[in-house]
Amino acid sequence: TATICYGTVTDAPDFDPSADAEALYSAMKGIGSDKEAILDLVTSRSNAQRQEVIAAYKSNFGKDLIDDLKYELTGKFERLIVSLMRTPAYHDAKEIHDAVKGAGTNERCLIEVMASRTNQQMHDMVAAYKDAYGSDIEEDIIADTSGHFKKMLIVLLQGTRDESGVVDADLVEQDAQDLYAAGEEQWGTDEAKFIMILGNRSVTHLRMVFDAYEKIAEVSIEDSIKSELSGDFERLMLAVVQCIRSVPMFYAKRLYKSMKGLGTADNTLIRIMISRSEIDMLDIRECFRLRYETSLYNMIKDDTSGDYKRTLLNLCGGDDDLAGEFFPEAAQIAYKMWELSAMTKVQLRPTLRPAASFDPAADAQALRKAMKGFGTDEDAIIDIVAQRSNTQRQEIRQTFKSLLGRDLMKDLKSELSKNLERLIIGLMLTPAEFDAKMMRKAMEGAGTDEHALIEILVTRSNEEIHAMNAAYQNAYKKSLEEAIQSDTSGHFCRILVSLVQGAREEGPADVERADADAQVIYCLTLIELADACNAESDDMEMKFMSILCTRSFPHLRRVFQEFVRCTNKDIEQIVKKEMSGDVKNAFYAIGNSCLFLYHSMLTDDRALIRIMVSRCEVDLFNIRKEFKETHDVSLHEFIQVETMIVSRSARLLTLLFGVFGFSSHLCVSVEFFFVLFFFVSWPLS
Repeated sequence: TATICYGTVTDAPDFDPSADAEALYSAMKGIGSDKEAILDLVTSRSNAQRQEVIAAYKSNFGKDLIDDLKYELTGKFERLIVSLMRTPAYHDAKEIHDAVKGAGTNERCLIEVMASRTNQQMHDMVAAYKDAYGSDIEEDIIADTSGHFKKMLIVLLQGTRDESGVVDADLVEQDAQDLYAAGEEQWGTDEAKFIMILGNRSVTHLRMVFDAYEKIAEVSIEDSIKSELSGDFERLMLAVVQCIRSVPMFYAKRLYKSMKGLGTADNTLIRIMISRSEIDMLDIRECFRLRYETSLYNMIKDDTSGDYKRTLLNLCGGDDDLAGEFFPEAAQIAYKMWELSAMTKVQLRPTLRPAASFDPAADAQALRKAMKGFGTDEDAIIDIVAQRSNTQRQEIRQTFKSLLGRDLMKDLKSELSKNLERLIIGLMLTPAEFDAKMMRKAMEGAGTDEHALIEILVTRSNEEIHAMNAAYQNAYKKSLEEAIQSDTSGHFCRILVSLVQGAREEGPADVERADADAQVIYCLTLIELADACNAESDDMEMKFMSILCTRSFPHLRRVFQEFVRCTNKDIEQIVKKEMSGDVKNAFYAIGNSCLFLYHSMLTDDRALIRIMVSRCEVDLFNIRKEFKETHDVSLHEFIQVETMIVSRSARLLTLLFGVFGFSSHLCVSVEFFFVLFFFVSWPLS
């Protein structure tokens, strides 16, 4: 059976290598060169056809096409075009040679190439390396690397991974047990066992091993690798696991990291776009959109320029932002993501815990001393407040009044200012008081902070919502529901009112009902697409809202999984692109994904304060961890670079999230639906 190709570059029909050679020669003749003609021709031919063009060019003109291209073109554009003219094997060989030659080693390039190539690609690369450089690739890698990192690279270089497709169930269980015994079960790590199993077993086999491992260890293989291994060896093994799970998703992540933030890792971008353009670029594009909520096409367009950009966009092949259906690989990944999120329980980890040897009287006296006389010892206040649990802070408040006859909150407000005051006061309130105050702030004055309303109501438990309702009534002599109804309207108001009841189911998923709920959502999309009558549409919209606002999060994860299975469609894109009117206004949202921190809020000091205060005793360690993994920068570094918070406020935030750095994907939430959609993608214990 022929292998199905999901590349964006294929053989050009009616191909004439001599005509192409003539066209390229004309494009480079005389003063200057016709770069558009060159890039359009090169990117619309397969690599095999390009090799024929190279041969025809030499036959017709007695010149080396690659040499002429190098002479006529410059910079990144030249690198890209010349790389496209090499065969895949010689391109890989050059990338490895460049990674190990000279001073220093490009470990990231070695990891990317070695973790993702098939046996045949490895063998071809080894032969091409020998032919091009007259040396042995294995010897060069051994000379330039060390330790377990070197050993795993050499294992992968052999190209001996089992590709039979036969899976032995007993061996699956044995490998899972061996990996557990080699890491989590013992003190220290048997790295050789990890190398042997991950470097040689088949892809199908290892996927089953990973599932079996998670049942035994109660953590994913990725989490075990992170805890047991370190440095380049850890990064290599994680890359191997990611490629076993999904090569397109591995490349989608690499592409995103190559372009996000300041500057572009052009070598990585060029290498991936060239090497995958004829293999699985369609799936990479879909995985990219699935994970990052923007198309690869648009990110390339925004991050590059000139002929270099045009060439990359030609290789990319199209913009997925208007697509509503998954490519095959992405549909499987989406289904698996929901399945894993439904099965996995995440241990929520705070960054702030109760202080040992706590003495509320001593803390009260120390705070009073910090605020007496001229000036205020803000560092002393920060050190106390940010290193006590909320329960301990409430004891300090009470003791401050009992011992000194003063209101601690009033004293703090009079002594502090701006963001530092907001942070400290927020920390001194109870969680319910703080949430009530944040809801009030979101609705008072001109305009409404929908972001805050959504964030708080979607991420709080029923118990927390009930406590917030009581605190709001006590503080403002008005029910929170009444306040919401007076400040919002339409479907958005109905959603918030539903959420503020704190009546979300809290049980596990009901498989039968999940299928029925998925059908309701699908029927709603059909009604919207068909522009059905308002009565029918309104009825389905209310059912839709009821599902989203009252079903448990484990159940909703199952619903979205079933939606993918039944329809092969991307629910997010359908809602974003096809719904209209009240439904679109109420449920439309743009974002990456979220646990509790939203991208649009990171440039807003109030929102950042709100999230840090509310999550530091719940799951801020998880938030930090995922932030680092997704964005290659710690939350600590992000706050220092990106925010305008004064130094002491930044120091206080640093204390709140601990020594290191955030969790899940950042999310821009404009309306309710996608905040909820992405929130439920995170399994909570």
